[in-house]
Amino acid sequence: MTLPSAPRGRPRDSRAHQAILTATAELVTELGYADTSIGAVAARAGVGKDTIYRRWSGKAELVYEAVFTQTEAVPAPDTGSLTGDLTALLEALIQEFSTPAAAAALPGLLADFAGSPELQVRIRSDFLTPAKDGLAPVFERAVQRGEANPGLPVDLVLDTLAGAVFFHVALVGEQPGPQLATQLAAIVGRGIETR
Repeated sequence: MTLPSAPRGRPRDSRAHQAILTATAELVTELGYADTSIGAVAARAGVGKDTIYRRWSGKAELVYEAVFTQTEAVPAPDTGSLTGDLTALLEALIQEFSTPAAAAALPGLLADFAGSPELQVRIRSDFLTPAKDGLAPVFERAVQRGEANPGLPVDLVLDTLAGAVFFHVALVGEQPGPQLATQLAAIVGRGIETR
């Protein structure tokens, strides 16, 4: 009789994982992206640098997860209408892009992403694709309600939403008013509604 093999190494500690993410967001806010280091994150989180490198390929991936994946933990909105769901989604994106950590992280992250095709692939596969897949129910429900056509290019719609928020908040530097999410949802909703 063969016994199942035990997993190798120690299991990941979710408290350490969260402590690392929290320390990263705090340091990026306090010091800026360029001056945030893995060593400083490890010291603040109370872990060794090896613990960080076992989970993330480097600073850019760690900062991206710490700053730009909080909306992914929230279930896809279900308000009963496509426009309502898009508004809720946009409000979460606006909130995420408007944080001090996001403002401090974006310039450095964009430079690192531009210089590393491997990092682009990793961020896309590990973070962006699962996040988009998690939002598919919003559009499936819209199709079932007759608000959108079955062949809707969901990836393109999500890129449009995120791009509009990114442009307003990160590039133009506007502090978004409470109506931005509603206005963008109405524009995008009209563009993809069933005709």
